[in-house]
Amino acid sequence: MSQVSPDQKKAVDGIRIFRAAEATPLTEEQMPMQGMDEGVIAGFTKVVEAGGAEGGGEKVLCLYRDEKPGGFSLCYAWFKSGFVLPRHSHNADCLYYVLGGEIHLGKKVLGKGDGFFVPSDAPYSYQTGENGAEVLEFRNAPFFHILFTNNSEAHWDKVANAFRERGELWKSELVPPTER
Repeated sequence: MSQVSPDQKKAVDGIRIFRAAEATPLTEEQMPMQGMDEGVIAGFTKVVEAGGAEGGGEKVLCLYRDEKPGGFSLCYAWFKSGFVLPRHSHNADCLYYVLGGEIHLGKKVLGKGDGFFVPSDAPYSYQTGENGAEVLEFRNAPFFHILFTNNSEAHWDKVANAFRERGELWKSELVPPTER
C-alpha cells in the first residue's frame, strides 16, 4: 500500500466537487438588488404588467460558492428566446462563457464557445437569440450585488415587450439549447 505524503494529502483535501443536481437557485442573499429607485421600480412595474414574473424567461442556479475570503462563485443561467436583461452591474468581476444558444451584446453576436468579461461595476445588458442562451458565470466573489443602472424608458419597454410577446412561448420552451 502506498503512502500519501503530507503535500499530496493537502492537495487532495483542497479539491471540492460540485454537482449540477445539487445546484440551488441564486438567492437575494447571494445577489441582493440595489439601485431600486423610482425609475427602476417603474421599469419593473412595466415588466410585471406585461406578464413578467421571476423565472418566467430565465433560470439561474448557483453551482459553486466558496464563502472564504477571496472565494469565488460559479453560476449557470438559461435565458429563453429573445430575453432582454435590464442594464445592470455587479460589484465583482465576471467572466461569461456561452454554453449554447446566442447572445447579442451590443452589435456583437456570441455563440457556443464564445465568452466575454465584465469588470466589477461596469453596466451591461444583452438579449438572447431565437434559441435563447445558456451561460456559465464565473465571479471573483461568493456574494455580489446587482445594481440596476442607466435603463432608459425605451430599454424598460424593450424588456417588458419581450415578456409581453414571448411569455406564452417561454412556457413551452422546456429544453435549453445544450440539450436540443
